[in-house]
Amino acid sequence: MADDPQLVARCLGGEDAAWEELLRVHNRKIYNLCYRFTGRPSEAEDLTQEVFIKVFQTLTTYDAVQGSFSTWLNRVARNHLVDHYRRTHKERLTSSIEDETGGLEDKPSAEEHPIARVESRERHEILQAALNRLSPDMREAVVLRDFQDLDYDEIAEVLGVPEGTVKSRINRGRLELAKVIKRMEGVKGGTGPRL
Repeated sequence: MADDPQLVARCLGGEDAAWEELLRVHNRKIYNLCYRFTGRPSEAEDLTQEVFIKVFQTLTTYDAVQGSFSTWLNRVARNHLVDHYRRTHKERLTSSIEDETGGLEDKPSAEEHPIARVESRERHEILQAALNRLSPDMREAVVLRDFQDLDYDEIAEVLGVPEGTVKSRINRGRLELAKVIKRMEGVKGGTGPRL
């Protein structure tokens, strides 16, 4: 398997197989990022396609000297997600929450006990609902660090903010996420304060 800069060069040379390989290698990661931002599988699929269209249109702007392809790709995806968030902010304020479930990156195994599958799905749903309650700044920092495994300096580059700001957003986001999850689990179990 070729590394990303070689694949990009081959893509720019018009090689369809190289583009397909880039998609194969990075599609799941970008889908997961989109899903963590939206919480809706169908919207995450649409956004993933839109991100890769944007990548295809702007691939000539990638410069390996300035950083890894993965960092550049995350920046393109993040910018698209922020634009999408701004465009749809009013719609989300007035629309009801969709009841879509599933679509998380982990599919249950055939051997997994049905009760364990239900509990796992419930944990994923609580996590996604809690992520949706974070401010966009905190959510994107937490998602990039904890779900995309980017380093602090990569996140700073993707978000265009100092590394100290990244660490602060991640710390505050994790604390807020823990509080929200605790409240949600308390309500779900019939104990604790209402949301």
